[in-house]
Amino acid sequence: MKLASIKVAGRPVYGRVEGDELQVPAAKFLERYPTLASLVAANAYAEMLATNAAVSVPVAEALYEPVIPAASKIICVGVNFMAHMREMGRPEPEYPMLFTRFADTLVGHGGALTRPRNSDNYDFEGELAFVIGREAHHVSAADALDYVAGYTCFMDGSMRDYQHHTTQVIAGKNFLRSGACGPWLVTADEIPDPSALELQTRLNGEQVQSAPINDLKFDVPCLIEYISSFCPLHPGDIISTGTPSGVGYARDPQLWMQPGDIIEVEIKGIGTLKNSVEAE
Repeated sequence: MKLASIKVAGRPVYGRVEGDELQVPAAKFLERYPTLASLVAANAYAEMLATNAAVSVPVAEALYEPVIPAASKIICVGVNFMAHMREMGRPEPEYPMLFTRFADTLVGHGGALTRPRNSDNYDFEGELAFVIGREAHHVSAADALDYVAGYTCFMDGSMRDYQHHTTQVIAGKNFLRSGACGPWLVTADEIPDPSALELQTRLNGEQVQSAPINDLKFDVPCLIEYISSFCPLHPGDIISTGTPSGVGYARDPQLWMQPGDIIEVEIKGIGTLKNSVEAE
């Protein structure tokens, strides 16, 4: 099942993708489960399928929000693809390098990303992200996939100059509307093995990143085991797994996103997250 958070007549709702349309459930259903995160927490997918849709919105015309708007936790992994470690000159780490993003740094599919006025080092990072489906604390890697609600595409837009002001990258990762998440959540039953996925990033139609997800140093089960060892995870929390090689920072000459650009993150089996870039 594909599930997307959208706006209809200015109201935030969500729906399931059926062919070329998004089926938004009836008002009574939305009263019980007002957000996609609440639907995930209740594991109410079967109930949703049994509920008649109140509104149908063409997929191509929907106003998308980030898959989980206002997610309580957005945890990202830095330098996690083996080829990306090599291009960045990083040694293979013993533990995942983690940082957080704030909810207002993300836009949905089709939304405009913002290149801020105080940095022109705006880099692209296409990633696979997953959404937690139930409470997870001290979860073993062997059981970890049972805690995943589903998977989505992520664009971890980074201001590289701010990222390197100190040893902590959080400043470069949290500019307003600098990243994106979507277009929808593909439920875990449709992706039994996330390591079999492949990712591609395109800038203005040109491929800039391409990698199999099995190049991750720390895969999805490993990340859940490590993060849940210190941090209780809740339904709707987002974890983004890191970007492959090909980033603009590592190129010669360096390649930065500019106002007017179009950035796409495609993961076969999930879909394509597409965004424009505008100046602040």
